[in-house]
Amino acid sequence: MTLGIYIQVPFCQTKCTYCNFHTGVVSRDRYQPYADAICREIETEGRGFNPAVSPAKDNGASAPEANAALVDTVYFGGGTPSLLDPAALARILSSLQSTFEFSTEPEITLEADPETITAEKSSAWLAAGFNRISLGVQSFSDAELIAAGRMHRCADIYQAAKILRAAGLDNISMDLIAGLPHQTHATWEQSVSELLALRPEHISIYMLEIDEGSRLGRESLAGGARYSAGKIPADDAIADFYESACARLAAAGYDHYEISNWALPGRGSRHNLKYWRREPYLGLGAGAHSFDGATRWANVHDSARYVAAIEQGISPREQIEPVTPAQALEEELFLGLRQLEGIDLGRIERDYGVSLAQRIAPLRSQGLVELEGSRLRLAPNRLTISNEVFVELLG
Repeated sequence: MTLGIYIQVPFCQTKCTYCNFHTGVVSRDRYQPYADAICREIETEGRGFNPAVSPAKDNGASAPEANAALVDTVYFGGGTPSLLDPAALARILSSLQSTFEFSTEPEITLEADPETITAEKSSAWLAAGFNRISLGVQSFSDAELIAAGRMHRCADIYQAAKILRAAGLDNISMDLIAGLPHQTHATWEQSVSELLALRPEHISIYMLEIDEGSRLGRESLAGGARYSAGKIPADDAIADFYESACARLAAAGYDHYEISNWALPGRGSRHNLKYWRREPYLGLGAGAHSFDGATRWANVHDSARYVAAIEQGISPREQIEPVTPAQALEEELFLGLRQLEGIDLGRIERDYGVSLAQRIAPLRSQGLVELEGSRLRLAPNRLTISNEVFVELLG
């Protein structure tokens, strides 16, 4: 069994208008105490983590000994982890390596914003053991970046890529957001062109989410004009942007392996695949989520409360929820179907003792899903409405 570890760093230089994550702008004085707390959580909470048998596959076998699983992926996300001092990041990674047994070639990812990249940091990250950088690009249009509240500009993206390559980092992921305010067909196609010119090993493309969790979302839902809410492209245009990118990335040699993710051969995100495959992962830091195969839980979201709890010797875990077989089945379906290869329907029906034929039949008749042998997948031309398909499937 393998284990993924996620380290949450919830600090940013600014709060992007579209962001609905539990992140914030705080004084740099709080960075070091937070890194100290992460290291302490690794030593206390981490040692007791036992990957368990999933509810549907419980055959009476006992759970493995603590840390019997090999750690083969580590992901520092946020927020903007690249804001932390490289020495602090190296110390956290060293604490993990002292506490857990690592595989011989782990994937160790650091999320970074383009304007935070320097030659000194890049070399230090590589020396510490980071071998994959996820660069928050979002757009190559300065007007779109400004409207979104981003700190970087198009030129910073090119400079960051140059620095990372010069340092020897050969596994870089970049992302774009379809649907940013002021985005047009022309600016979207230009962003995709510039992204492909840089040829990162991995690409993520997200469609803008409009909900109450972000300033832009709340303003748009209220019909207001702040944050350029009135300049958000129409839903149909956003879907067109996504579908155009699908075609262009495929033509450029990228494998579309998950609804929002593409990779050059062999460069898919090994860590994120754990989420979609329901493999165990341990989350450390404020707001981090964990799954041991049988139970899900999250840490307190507020970073100050998190640090205080760790300093007082109190577990930061909350929202602890055992996963029932019914919940596990739903997760198998909606997480598994996010992968373009789909799911092994026969295996799921055997593991959970269910027949899904009646649920799937109407979706097949509407052309929303495809069934080839035992392999069930979303129809390739229905990816933009995947959420609606999941709702119908699980309803």
